[in-house]
Amino acid sequence: MPVETRPMKPSITRAARTIALSAATLLSGPSATAADKFTYLTNWYAQAEHGGFYQAQATGLYAKAGLDVTLKMGGPQVNLLQLLVAGQTDCIMGYDIQVMKAWEQGIEAVTVAAAFQKDPVVILAHPHIKRFEDLKGKTILVGSAGQVTYWPWVKSRYGFTDAQVRPYNFNIQPFLADKDVAQQGYLASEPHSIEQIGKIKPSVFLLSDLGWPPYATSIVCTAQTIKTRPRQVAAFVQASMQAWKSYLQGDPSPANALIKKDNPNMTDDLIANGMAKMKSEGVVMGGDAATLGIGVITDARMKKTYDMLVQHRLLDPAKVPLSRTYTTQFVKDLKVLP
Repeated sequence: MPVETRPMKPSITRAARTIALSAATLLSGPSATAADKFTYLTNWYAQAEHGGFYQAQATGLYAKAGLDVTLKMGGPQVNLLQLLVAGQTDCIMGYDIQVMKAWEQGIEAVTVAAAFQKDPVVILAHPHIKRFEDLKGKTILVGSAGQVTYWPWVKSRYGFTDAQVRPYNFNIQPFLADKDVAQQGYLASEPHSIEQIGKIKPSVFLLSDLGWPPYATSIVCTAQTIKTRPRQVAAFVQASMQAWKSYLQGDPSPANALIKKDNPNMTDDLIANGMAKMKSEGVVMGGDAATLGIGVITDARMKKTYDMLVQHRLLDPAKVPLSRTYTTQFVKDLKVLP
């Protein structure tokens, strides 16, 4: 005999629907609500060295974290700090020294994570130069920014002199024309160009391996943004570092497609070279990142950079409170291990 069914009373039906909808909202997490808009401004045109951020965008990691992220490219005429202070971006791709110097100008910029454990700045020499010390007395082409950042440290550490320095104008021809000339460069840029154009394999000295302390490719926000949008900053940091792991240890094609879309001048060869250098030199996953997680920053490392700047009179300690130029709150428990 069939069991008689009775329709539920309207009030019970409405209550059940309300409970079901509430449960669905709780279970679906951030995606159930409108994603928070978040802008990150990089320091140059899109390239492999920005790959983790593009991977997070391309694979939906930012969206899963409840963020609607816009990645904006920097460039030679883009003043990152100016745009950060003006509120045109939530965070920028920064550099320890840049952040600390900003405090001298009253800009409260704060480093919250560092994708690169090693600053990719290098000094290049001709193949017959096997030791960095052997560059003493030889001409070294150094850019204007380098002359007020790493060069004072190099001079002090290796006994070099200002008489050795000539301006570097981002042209490798003077280097190729003279075997006794060395020059600055970036790990995945000038060495590759010299090999391709000059048909020589230069000696490459990564300053980070010689003791140069700053981090690079960091996430820098204002103190105000950290105070008013801590959840969004935390979500951006976490998704970005997870994506760096995915980019270098998984399938990088989603990020690379997006990089080439943003920067049509980027080639597969340049991307492959950038990725290879980041992997072989432990730029992202080496150093403290190997045990503490990708993106980590430590008090000891920051103090080392700060003390170095003060020692060489590149920073006024009276105007720059070290403890306020960075925070470990977003990375200390993150532990995205390689």
